[in-house]
Amino acid sequence: MIRFDRFPQGKHKAVTLSYDDGREFDRRMVEIMNRHGIRGTFHLNSSRLSLPGHVESAELADLFDGHEVSAHTVNHPFLHMSPPETIATETLNDRRELENLIGYPIKGMSYPYGSWNQEVVAILRATGMEYARTTQSSGVFDMPADFLAWKPTCHHREMLAFAQKLIDLQMKHTRMALLYVWGHSYEFDNDGNWQQLEQFCRLVGSQKDIWFATNSEIVGYMQAIQRLRCSASGQLVHNPSAISVWFSVNGNAVEVQAGETRKLAHC
Repeated sequence: MIRFDRFPQGKHKAVTLSYDDGREFDRRMVEIMNRHGIRGTFHLNSSRLSLPGHVESAELADLFDGHEVSAHTVNHPFLHMSPPETIATETLNDRRELENLIGYPIKGMSYPYGSWNQEVVAILRATGMEYARTTQSSGVFDMPADFLAWKPTCHHREMLAFAQKLIDLQMKHTRMALLYVWGHSYEFDNDGNWQQLEQFCRLVGSQKDIWFATNSEIVGYMQAIQRLRCSASGQLVHNPSAISVWFSVNGNAVEVQAGETRKLAHC
């Protein structure tokens, strides 16, 4: 029996970080994350780049190399109180400016102030956005039903407790378990608790059974799973995507590489 319960390399667990506003403290945060192999997504307002206290436009590609730059709107408005035209232009113009600086398409964002509703979601979907993170913590490791209303697991105030829960999690019924942490890098400086981030990165970074990914990589991987083509018998699986996909067959991890059609035994 095929079960879609695996991240890359056949892992069941994943961790991603998601940070807003592009403040200067992102530099210290990235340095800590890089030392421990932790990866994440940084949501930026293009109008605030190079302002005092913010990261510089010219440093984005180098600073966030190995991570993801994502949108956060141009001017950080309350989207749920904005007209449709503003919602569309704030997101599209932010994407356009950031894409010019980093050189790859941006297909996701985080909601400024956590402000969103179903009208906002519909507009983002129509403009080609693939994910958007809220500020409503779910407290669980579940994958979202709708990536445009993506609830993180927790704010970083709770990151250590949830990290330990993820590490201790026993997969009685195998599934994908994602720890999604969000926040603002300046909060570590305001609270004087950079050691919390160090401890978290050291703790999860030492785990060999965790996939460390950006927000967009998680979305792209889940899209690749959805594109798998299975035969009626369940014995043939074709992967039309450009990345390998993993799943389990009767509890055993199976990889189907990009473009491969694989015959499964004992389905």
